Order: sequence, then C-alpha cells, then structure tokens
Amino acid sequence: MNYYNSNTVIYLNGQFVKAEEAKTDLYGQSLHYGFAAFEGIRAYKTHNATRIFKAREHFERLKRSCELTGIPFTWNVDELIKQTYRLLELNNFKDAYIRPLVFSEPQMTLVAPSQTSIMLCAWEWGAYLGDRQLKICVSPFERPNPKSTQIEAKISGNYVNSILATSDAKNKGFDEALLLDHKGLVAEGSGANIFIEKNGKLFTPAKGNILPGITRATIIELCKVLDIEVVEKEITVDFLKEADGAFFCGTAVEVAGIHTVDETVYRQRWRDSIGATLQRAYKNLVLEKVNYEVII
Repeated sequence: MNYYNSNTVIYLNGQFVKAEEAKTDLYGQSLHYGFAAFEGIRAYKTHNATRIFKAREHFERLKRSCELTGIPFTWNVDELIKQTYRLLELNNFKDAYIRPLVFSEPQMTLVAPSQTSIMLCAWEWGAYLGDRQLKICVSPFERPNPKSTQIEAKISGNYVNSILATSDAKNKGFDEALLLDHKGLVAEGSGANIFIEKNGKLFTPAKGNILPGITRATIIELCKVLDIEVVEKEITVDFLKEADGAFFCGTAVEVAGIHTVDETVYRQRWRDSIGATLQRAYKNLVLEKVNYEVII
C-alpha cells in the first residue's frame, strides 16, 4: 500500500511539508529503541462535513502516553486538532486514517529525551481487517507484564509484540491473533479490544493488562444507551470458546465480528448477534446518522 505520493502533505513541527521531502534524524531513540508515542484516529465523511471522531480524546491520550513514559509533550491539544483538520483539507481527504507521532531528538542513551518532535500524517484507508467475520487464533505471544512497561500508554515499542503475534497468526492461516496476559487470561487482539457475547450479555477484559481503547469506551457507552449489559472481568480461554459470539473493536478495526477462535466455530449467526447491532450503531454514530449526542 502507498501511504503517500508526490502531492501528499504532512504536518511536522508547526509546518506543512511534502511527505516525500520530510526528514528525520537516524540517531534518535524512536528509531533505535521504539521510544515514541502515537495515536490512530479516523475522520469520516458525514452529511455535516468531514468529522474527526473523538479527536480530543485521542490527542489527550497521546499527551497522557507521553506523560506516563517521560516523553516531553509541549503542544496544545486544541491547536493540534485545528492543524489536523487543516491537514485533511490540504490533502483533500474526506475519509481518512490519521497518525500523530511524537518522537525523540537525536540521542543514543537510555534516558528519556529532553526535546521531541511531532508529526501528523493521514491516508485513505478502508476497514483494517476487512468486512468479513474473522478467523482468529490464541497467540503463543503474551501481552507484556504490566509491571514491565506502561501498559496503558500507546508507545511504539510495545507494538513489536503485536507484529510478532499477527505475523504468527497469518503464517498459520488465520486473520488475526488474540493475545493472553501474563496470567493466561484473555487480554486483547494485536491492535484491538475484544468483547464476548454470552446469554444476552457482553463481557470484556477488565483494565490493568490491556490498552483500554477509545473505541472500547465508545462501545460501552453505546451499550448503556441501548440497554445492553457489559461486564468487565477476568476471562478465561474456555469462557471465550464456550461463548455465543465475539468481536474486536478499535479505531482501525472499527467493529469486526469473530467467526472462529482456533478450531472453535461460533454457531450464532453474526446478523443476529449483539455485536452486529453494535457494529451498525457504531457506524451510525461515526457517520452522524443518529443523534447520540449524549455520548459524544
């Protein structure tokens, strides 16, 4: 996939520059050690105009990720939101995936940097995992022990774990991986949270060993509006495989139904599931087709 061309513009440290002319230093911690913070944000073409979904929540989380890990964050969130809309306008994007990245100054030590840079880029991107139900496997790779890193910070280096898990899953013929935590309990996908349907309720792993996603929070808010009970708890693999159904959710993934976990096939038809109801509700929300002002 080509993420940019000769006309693509990015935002770099206060200026809009051509993507193919932008430069970074090869001696930075971010390149060598993965010490950077990022976000994934979506913009949607709605009947009102192009809207960035939950822009403030994403940029506030970017700031929080930097604070948790000692990465200097010196930018104003309102200004970043403004410049992101300008970025979409300059590239003539109506529907887009947006990637802010805070990366470090040139230095090769293992001490947090004193100066950082920020980049905003965007590209047109469809459903990350496609539109069909997914075949997933329980990965041999576990999520990092929460005592080994800031598990709730969206840090670049943490995603080596995700790349290993996804690559392993695809090499085995699956669409995606499901990772367990250090206690052998269900945690999340490589880049998405998971919800499990059983007996008319939804279950999702509790915070502590997962990255609590903004889409995850949105799904929980939608469930309150739709009077769907959500239980946050520790979840075993056996519970997952004995459930009626499951789905992933995330900014890139949006809401994606799961058909099989390893060799276990969910018998419930997707169109009859709570997940399918929430998939439709989420799409209506981001496209502003339904008045859900109570949660946005």
